Amino acid sequence: MGSYGIMFCIVLLSLFFSFSVAENVEVVIQGATSIAKTDDNFICVTLDWWPPNKCDYNQCPWGKAGLFNLDLNNKILENAVKVFNPLRIRVGGSLQDQVAYNVRNNVKNCHRFKKEDKGFLFGFSIGCLDMKRWDELNEFFNRTGASVTFSLNALIGRKESKTEKGLWIGNWFSKNARDLMKYTISKGYKIDSYELGNELCGSGVSARVEAEQYGKDVIALRNIVKQLYPDPTTQPKVLGPGGFYDEQWFNTFLQVSGPNVLDGVTHHIYNLGPGDSPDLIKNVQDPFYLSQIAQTFKDVSNAVDKFAPWAGAWVGESGGAYNSGGKDVSRTFADGFWYLDQLGMTSFYNHKVYCRQALIGGNYALLNTTTFIPNPDYYGALLWHQLMGNRVLSATHNGSPYLRVYSHCAKKKPGISLILINLSSNSSFEVKLSNDENLHVIRPNFEFEGAQKREEYHLTPKDGNIQSDVVLLNGTPLKLTDSLEIPQLKPVHVDAATPITVAPHSVVFVTIRDFNAPACA
Repeated sequence: MGSYGIMFCIVLLSLFFSFSVAENVEVVIQGATSIAKTDDNFICVTLDWWPPNKCDYNQCPWGKAGLFNLDLNNKILENAVKVFNPLRIRVGGSLQDQVAYNVRNNVKNCHRFKKEDKGFLFGFSIGCLDMKRWDELNEFFNRTGASVTFSLNALIGRKESKTEKGLWIGNWFSKNARDLMKYTISKGYKIDSYELGNELCGSGVSARVEAEQYGKDVIALRNIVKQLYPDPTTQPKVLGPGGFYDEQWFNTFLQVSGPNVLDGVTHHIYNLGPGDSPDLIKNVQDPFYLSQIAQTFKDVSNAVDKFAPWAGAWVGESGGAYNSGGKDVSRTFADGFWYLDQLGMTSFYNHKVYCRQALIGGNYALLNTTTFIPNPDYYGALLWHQLMGNRVLSATHNGSPYLRVYSHCAKKKPGISLILINLSSNSSFEVKLSNDENLHVIRPNFEFEGAQKREEYHLTPKDGNIQSDVVLLNGTPLKLTDSLEIPQLKPVHVDAATPITVAPHSVVFVTIRDFNAPACA
């Protein structure tokens, strides 16, 4: 886009802003020290096992997006993963604890999941992963440069208690997982981390395991990983427990597992409620509702600091609304209010990784389940990955709670990057920044005015409809190129002496190269 086109775009945005109520806001960035640190590959997505006949609310939104059926040769899918360079992918989900690995061709009737109304969890039979499909998945991961977390079956070898419904007892039978690891090593496939189990902690979802037993089981997993991957420089990480936070259960689990067993403490978040909730569209725009989950992030972070300081807190799975998401919200621009806010919130509370359910499949997918075309949240995730570095800075303001602001050191030095999320439908914000370089002053000593032009990325919904699945970047719809490549996400360059304008119902990423933040040096 030439300079005339950029100016025209800014004029159009300014005209749009003039019809809304503008509020002046001062945001204070404390650049002297960072307050938290994420992993370099903080953005993570999931691939799930659900078959086509996984249905909720009289709809079956998974199609052929499950791990057994996904078209791994789809060019859009390949390009969508490759552009992250790398994208962290967690392979797992509800049915993982019913997956057998047919490494030695000794699993009788090795078939994929079948619908079973009785005797099985989630209404599906045991599923069998043959090595041909495992090879195909790893070839895809290698081709796209993905960083893979593989979540293991943690129920194998256990039996349900005869006296307590839902409680599974006995030791984890690790031989099947060991065989899969040996095969994986023999083929030269790279695995970043292994996770044990899915949603078995606390009261569980369809099954649960006691914390003491689970702690012993992750010790067994760590010992297997150390034995099979003796080189500590290439040794996969060990993660767990991969479920919903329960304070007593987590504390016991972390104490039993002990020092240097876990590298990541994974927990799951679905704080928007069921996918058919009529309040879904309202809740994603409500700052008070969105903030309710902050205590959980803080509690998990505190538990890790107290009982497992050698590890880091991870959101191992989060789709906003459970049971495959909400069909009229989760795939639309509006979902970004919740999703991008949670990326900022979890970073603030020192989480290392955030895994979005799902890359593809269900209503909450980053890619359309049938066409593979990216939904709005895909582009939000990509911008975060490209712009937001691993050091988190304090960003505060005394303005409207409908303006959410998070700041990090820029991914590519120098400078800082911010994300500003406007949840309001009728108020715009004119944002000026103050730079607090000092540690011991109540108020920053000057308003920041940069000499270099700012890099701004304004995300807005098509036609102003937040339930659109088309997102505009600086006024231009984002769409695939003719060769099915992900489009380049280019900023507009704005005079640093002017405020940052945040339109109603919009998201703005900003990078400021000459912002003096010692923490980012």
